[in-house]
Amino acid sequence: MTEGASAPLRLIRPGQTRLTTLPPLSLYVHLPWCLRKCPYCDFNSHERKADQALPESDYLQALRSDLESALPLIWGRRVSSIFIGGGTPSLFSPAGIDRLLADLRALLPLEPGCEITLEANPGTFERERFKAYRAAGVTRLSIGVQSFSDRHLQALGRVHDAQQAMAAVHEAAEAFDTFNIDLMYALPGQDLAGLQADLDQALALAPPHLSIYHLTIEANTAFARQPPAQLPDDDLASDMLDLIAARTQAAGLQRYEVSAFARPGHRCRHNLNYWQFGDYLGIGAGAHGKLSFPDRIVRQVRWREPATYMRHAMQGQAVSNEHSVSAAELPFEFMLGALRLADGFDAALLPERTGLGLQALEPGLAQALSSGWLQQQGGRLQPTARGFDFLSDVQQLFLADPR
Repeated sequence: MTEGASAPLRLIRPGQTRLTTLPPLSLYVHLPWCLRKCPYCDFNSHERKADQALPESDYLQALRSDLESALPLIWGRRVSSIFIGGGTPSLFSPAGIDRLLADLRALLPLEPGCEITLEANPGTFERERFKAYRAAGVTRLSIGVQSFSDRHLQALGRVHDAQQAMAAVHEAAEAFDTFNIDLMYALPGQDLAGLQADLDQALALAPPHLSIYHLTIEANTAFARQPPAQLPDDDLASDMLDLIAARTQAAGLQRYEVSAFARPGHRCRHNLNYWQFGDYLGIGAGAHGKLSFPDRIVRQVRWREPATYMRHAMQGQAVSNEHSVSAAELPFEFMLGALRLADGFDAALLPERTGLGLQALEPGLAQALSSGWLQQQGGRLQPTARGFDFLSDVQQLFLADPR
């Protein structure tokens, strides 16, 4: 573990991995502020104080300095996708997003047709704001709706209501060819009829992409300290997932990842790169990154608290922690994402992305195949329907033996 190490030192230490080619590279940009911290959220998000202006300009300058310091790690590599997440990035003005994207284009070689996603919340948009983001260069919008029920939105601590959610989706559809609706299920007091109503409303809006996540109680959240009442039990949550799968399929949305459904041509390329163990540079407060070199794979974390991050980033020391991923950890890290994909992965991807042979997945692979959780067709490994239902159990088969 290294505190604030400089790029040259990281590059000269000998590593264990042997890669003959580097994976695709994405960029993640973290904008950490939100109007209010949701009780279920464990992301690095910070409430904007009502009596203080957002330090937009200073933060954008820190992001540029962060990226400039990181450039030696990615010289010569083209960026295939950009994801601007948070927090609530739509708190930043269209002019601020335009400045950010101008800086990124000036410093990075982008692939033709580079996908650029911006996360937005219904409680932070004004009419024509989404069109202004589109004009700045954003190509894909992801809207954090979570539910179309006012009762459930209140239980989740959201700052918007159902009417605002629908207005935001309509606005997104006018501005973007590709946009995503984020929903959650297994909400406090939710039953199948309530989920059905949410799905009816979401699908009536004809989104090209739909992400649906099970509400989980994460450590260090308000819900962890005071769990909400009437959470659906495992049996009901399973029935809800069956309903989601059936309704989305009937609507022409393909489940290509455990929580993601899309029409043809609208899969999220940025997230696919994560799940296929691609590389991503993460800049911004608390951002995580994973970068490959011919002899190592490195994970990085930026300083978490926004003011601390900005101070260190301006000094060229945005990275607070980093470490090389050991060979023993690589099978689990690779399978953690690859098993989320409905189509699975080609066996040749493992040595390409990790330098390891397929034998590195044993004995977990043999157990997953014999249990009916995975199937092998030629050189492709793919989770079965049963494997999707027990995804966490399958992933744990590939944890490194602690002995």
